[in-house]
Amino acid sequence: MASVEFRNVTKSFGLFTAVADVSFDIGDGEFVCLLGPSGCGKTTSLRMIAGLETPTSGEILIGGREVTHLHPKDRNIAMVFQDYALYPHMNLADNIAYPLKVRGEPVDKRHGRAKEVADVLKIGHLMDRLPSQISGGQQQRTSLARALVYPAQVYLFDEPLSNLDAKLRLEARGFLNHLQRDMGMTAVYVTHDQAEAMALATRIAVMDQGRIVQYASPIEIYRRPATTFVANFVGNPPMNLIEAEGTNRDGRLALKADGLTIADLPITDVIGKALSNSPKLTLGVRPEHLSIADTETGNRLTAPLFANENMGPESLVTVDRQGSRVTARIFTDDHLSLGETVTLGFSTEHIHLFDSMGNRIPAVGE
Repeated sequence: MASVEFRNVTKSFGLFTAVADVSFDIGDGEFVCLLGPSGCGKTTSLRMIAGLETPTSGEILIGGREVTHLHPKDRNIAMVFQDYALYPHMNLADNIAYPLKVRGEPVDKRHGRAKEVADVLKIGHLMDRLPSQISGGQQQRTSLARALVYPAQVYLFDEPLSNLDAKLRLEARGFLNHLQRDMGMTAVYVTHDQAEAMALATRIAVMDQGRIVQYASPIEIYRRPATTFVANFVGNPPMNLIEAEGTNRDGRLALKADGLTIADLPITDVIGKALSNSPKLTLGVRPEHLSIADTETGNRLTAPLFANENMGPESLVTVDRQGSRVTARIFTDDHLSLGETVTLGFSTEHIHLFDSMGNRIPAVGE
């Protein structure tokens, strides 16, 4: 296995910049997810690691060796594609063994290795079948087996689970998690599914408009999102973001917004600087940190009930603040009627603050 490093990498297609001056490093044995919406530059970044795209500027290193302009076959990488890219006329044995064939390995050796990997992935009994004769989940494992059959320095995954149904996706996600930890592989995984990224990655690079806006562990990204974009993108349901106006009242921060009552917060140097630039702030609260308030004191938000979705062990309660909606994850069976006024309470320790540019304002002690 090997490390991967981007040094000020930019990739442009004509006047469009897909990746803009990106720098990051992936340690040997790390599983890093490139996460973001369509068009954010994550797949282009993966293709540059693979050598399928050449950077407009900057350098890419694998295992400390510069590979920026190196042919894909000379990079010692393996890639699993979104559509699996299996040869329809070859059976599974030949599909899996193909990377060994192009390297000139003898037939008996490559088929023996293919069967060995297939058995690990629990598809060894299907080796004589064509891709059209197996399920989507089995095709996904075949594609994975083909990537694993020849030891590579880095394994690249381009949304490999997106074509699977929900149950198979969960099973495959758990299998990949176990396999990566077991092998200690260096992996780069592209996805727009934040649940996949949270479950699989040791670190996540959240991308937006060709740039990395936060690069950290899943728990760090979830608990301390660097921007409102990250806060809104990671989490299901995402973090509630409430626009408010902040004022300094004798060294304490007061936030004003429709239906919002909040205890004054101490003004730190960072909060003071943000207020001096603009009084417009954004308050963030995760849905699981909101509850039906049983008191008229403390931090609370009051608004009419818009929806109450019973999910079995929990309910998603959404209130409507004149078109701006706030969702709470509730673990009680409270009966609520649409349109009635609901008060949601929350603790000061679970508040997130962002400045007028959408950047996180660190809490006291961070």
